[in-house]
Amino acid sequence: MRALCSTHLIGEAIVICLGALVAMQLSDVSTGTLWAVAGPAAVLCVLLCARLSAPWAVSAGWALQIALIAAGFVVPMMFVVGVLFAGIWYMCVRVGRTIDAAKAARAG
Repeated sequence: MRALCSTHLIGEAIVICLGALVAMQLSDVSTGTLWAVAGPAAVLCVLLCARLSAPWAVSAGWALQIALIAAGFVVPMMFVVGVLFAGIWYMCVRVGRTIDAAKAARAG
């Protein structure tokens, strides 16, 4: 699960940064405010990659997905992007757990 979810979170960090660049041009929100929100969100995505083995990490990943969907209130296209990333997150967690179970069964 860790490899799939880590890949997803790195891609999401890139999308968050690119979304902030778009929001600078399309919204009335100040540049400082955008980067004060987008910067830590992208950093949290990257830091969460290192903590995916912790029991709270998947829940934190869901919180990031909800925050990305909520970014649609600033840039409406982010509603679509957020829902797509939430769906991908769901599949990464689901398929990752299946892979982990298969590896454990094969090893045991």
